[in-house]
Amino acid sequence: MDTLSRLLDLARPQASLDLRCLLSGAFDVDHPPMEPGIAPFHLVLAGECVIELADGAQVRLQAGDFMLFPRGAAHRVRDVELGAASAPLVMSHDGLLPVRRNDGLRAGKATGGDRVDGEPASEAASASTDLDLLCGRFVYTPGSSALLLNALPDPFHVSLGSARALAPLHTLIALMRDEAGQRRPGALAIVTALSQALFAMALRVHGERADSTPGMLALLADARLATSVQSMLSAPQRAWTIAELGELAAMSRATYARRFNERAGMTVMDFLTQVRMTIACDLLRRTQRSAAEIGEAVGYQSEAAFGKAFQQSVGVTPGRYRRGPQQSAAARTA
Repeated sequence: MDTLSRLLDLARPQASLDLRCLLSGAFDVDHPPMEPGIAPFHLVLAGECVIELADGAQVRLQAGDFMLFPRGAAHRVRDVELGAASAPLVMSHDGLLPVRRNDGLRAGKATGGDRVDGEPASEAASASTDLDLLCGRFVYTPGSSALLLNALPDPFHVSLGSARALAPLHTLIALMRDEAGQRRPGALAIVTALSQALFAMALRVHGERADSTPGMLALLADARLATSVQSMLSAPQRAWTIAELGELAAMSRATYARRFNERAGMTVMDFLTQVRMTIACDLLRRTQRSAAEIGEAVGYQSEAAFGKAFQQSVGVTPGRYRRGPQQSAAARTA
């Protein structure tokens, strides 16, 4: 299993689609902060909008743009003119997902399989809107997701633009838009699964960018450092030294430590501890192995040493983490 796939397997973010927004003119949609373990996302299928962050910063999104809030931060979705919203937001359903509109006529009269001027309601509405936005969330378990989700910038934004290298992402988004619009049998399951694929591809694209934020994705994009990261993930129980990891990356100890720190935003040993704790969280939730066995599996010679390191890193004891809910309360009520 490649490193990114392994990280996604550890994090196990479960995609859930909430609704589709078909908005025109002036609009201002508030998104309050989410509970821990919920990362809301937006995918612009067509049109454009502005995402206004809690600190007032504004990010313009266009067709094909994907934005994720790993820590569930509050934000607003606004029209590009930042006008004063006047038309009320109305909820309906298009047969696939709940739909939020701000054009009362269509919202009130064109739902489900209805037709507007001879067209399916969703297609007619989409053609007349300034924004076609797919909104959802990824639900994940804190602890085993830390290595991936906590390392992402907040918000995590991938803009497709017109780069040829991003053709697969364009194809994926086009398929999601087609499934959402046609509403054939199984469409919701397909769009949900494609959301998982979209997230993986967005992670890959972000990591390959030259200006990528220091963190896990920047490490994976560095071919020489990625080899050592894979080794840590594959053998967390080994008593790794910086010199040994440097040899795997074909670098001197000093060069490796400096370059790793630049790409990861942390020291090699701090990163290794995060790897071990992430894998330990996964084993505590997915297996019945004792804390002592799990501690040994991730490089600790005694249960006491493992318990101390685990509590310092995760904030609770291994036993309490294992007894915690398998999913957050928010996940159960989503």
